[in-house]
This record gives sequence, C-alpha cells and structure tokens, in this order.
Amino acid sequence: MALYAISDLHLALSGDKPMDIFGDNWYRHDEKIKNNWINIISEKDTVLIAGDISWSMHMEEGIKDLEWIHSLPGTKIFIKGNHDYFWTSITKLNELYEDMNFIQNNFYTYRDYAICGTRGWNNPKSENFTEHDEKIYRRELIRLRLSLETAVKNGFNKIIVMVHFPPFSEKEEENDMTNLLEEYPVEKVIYGHLHGSSLQRIKDKINKNNLEYIITSCDYINFTPIKILE
Repeated sequence: MALYAISDLHLALSGDKPMDIFGDNWYRHDEKIKNNWINIISEKDTVLIAGDISWSMHMEEGIKDLEWIHSLPGTKIFIKGNHDYFWTSITKLNELYEDMNFIQNNFYTYRDYAICGTRGWNNPKSENFTEHDEKIYRRELIRLRLSLETAVKNGFNKIIVMVHFPPFSEKEEENDMTNLLEEYPVEKVIYGHLHGSSLQRIKDKINKNNLEYIITSCDYINFTPIKILE
C-alpha cells in the first residue's frame, strides 16, 4: 500500500489529439502510461493525478477517458487542470466510480494524511499576467483554503496538496499561494502543467520552508507514476 503521483495524462480516446506534436516521447503515450501503471501500481495503492486528465470538451466525450483510468488498478484522486473542460459538476464526477475521487473545495484521506488541492493558475510574477488572471488566481486561493480548512477542521495535521500549475515562479519566489500552503501542516506539494523546454529548468524536488515540492508532469517522469509515500 503506497501513494504515487502523476499529472498531465492528456488523454483523447474519443477524439484525434496526437500528443507527439510536442515531442517524439509523446508518441502513443497512453500505452506507455498504461503499461507502466500496471507494472507498478496494485489495487491497494493510491495515485494522485494533478490535472489535465483529458482533452475532452464535454463529459459525454470525457467519460471514455475516465473509464480508461477506472480500468487501471488502485484508488485515484484528481484535481482539475486548465484543459479539463469536461469537469463541470463535481457531484456527478464523484458519483461515477468508487475508486475515483475528485477534489474541489474538499479533501480525501490517505491513511493519516488529508489530500487537498485545487487547479491553481499562472503565477502573478509571470509575463503577461493580467487583471483577468488575477481574478482567477484569487479564486483558486479561496478554493485551496477551503480544501485545507476542511481537512484541518476534520482533525488532520498531515496534509499533501495537489495543484496543477506550479505554485511558484522559476526563481522559486514566495507568493500568496506558497504563503497559504505554509499556514497549514502541508508536507508535500504535487504539481504539473510544465512540458518540453520548460522542464529543463526544473528540479525533481524542491525543499523550501519545510515543504517538499514535486513535479509530476508525464513527460518529466517518463510516463510512470512516481512514489510519494510508502
């Protein structure tokens, strides 16, 4: 029984969205994910999936991708990515499968840990950050606080957080999101979103102010879920 993580599955089983336009390593990447997953994940394990699950625009299309994930072993816990347009009703999503849990203002339990999270958004110090971005960023901070606060009120003092977007800039500068994470008993932060050349400047793990930040973009971890906890 162990905890793993991966992000940016970018599935498109109901449409034509070849990911190898982003690099040869993405060729038939869904087969790579499935084979690697089956080789290391058991039914007793739990896998965190930090967003960008499917390219589907609607639930009617996305259900095929979700069924594909459902067929894989283990319990799965998700947050939303910026491409997950199929994700509309959190209630309907959480009614689909017993082994799949979706986080939005809530949390899920892994042993004595609370798993919290939200999508996040572009960093305020990034180029071309607009007033519109600021509104979305502030809303994501509220959602993250709701998730964290709910976990703490339920007695949890050990938390793992998933955010889709990197929670800091390339210079690892503090910001409102990192400050929020440090208000709570968060031990690890899982994130993705970055691909291609953006990954060349990223470290596997960043330890800052007693928090461990771990990148789990599919193409960074060779399309293989990585172990977070035994």
